[in-house]
Amino acid sequence: MLQVGMFATFKLVFVYLALGPIAGVIGIPYTLLVGDVSLLYRVAMWITNAGVRAAGIKIEISGLENIPVGRSCIFMSNHVSNLDPPVVLPLLPGRTSVLLKKELMNIPILGRAMRLAKFVPVERGHRRDAAQASVEAAADALRSGLHILVYPEGTRSPDGRLSTFKKGPFFLALGTQAPIVPIALSGTQTMMRKGSNAIVPGLAQITVLPAIEPSHYATREELMQAVRKAIAAALPPEMQTAAT
Repeated sequence: MLQVGMFATFKLVFVYLALGPIAGVIGIPYTLLVGDVSLLYRVAMWITNAGVRAAGIKIEISGLENIPVGRSCIFMSNHVSNLDPPVVLPLLPGRTSVLLKKELMNIPILGRAMRLAKFVPVERGHRRDAAQASVEAAADALRSGLHILVYPEGTRSPDGRLSTFKKGPFFLALGTQAPIVPIALSGTQTMMRKGSNAIVPGLAQITVLPAIEPSHYATREELMQAVRKAIAAALPPEMQTAAT
């Protein structure tokens, strides 16, 4: 099983290393020239999805019709694996920004491409000014017409079960009044476990749930509980927890 997992990882990494630098070297200068990152984004998402498929990961997605048309949305998903972003992101319509670790922005070529795509760096820790800067950058991305993908748990679940949510994404939702589209993701928790780089091929199931309007809730806590309840109800029983 370990050999299978490492071979699957090798295939994913090979696709990214073979195609990513080419796309960056050609795409970034082109993007700077024309002032539009859309083509580079589409190519990057195609490469991302190709790597996932090469690793033997199959994907089933349902509920795309629940995404409001013509509005910038905040996608909120449970988080169980490092595979979650490359599995989910290429399947979302339009352009979607992501809140990600600030350190990833330092990767040559890739970091530059993520800045062009208005990805939002998040600094780990408890600095209030850093958290506020991330929320403001995410709000700016929404105002520019992008969607945002966030993981309200803040980090990967250690056991695949839905954990408590952080407040930051809900400040963003209430401040922008952008609709929240909950996403329930299962399967990836067994494909790349925390602390391991080995990928076990399998089936990832993505359920896009009906949008939740922040304006329908009086407080941040009520909004947070509504989103958490929606995601939990759509997960397999072994991944659910009692509402907190």
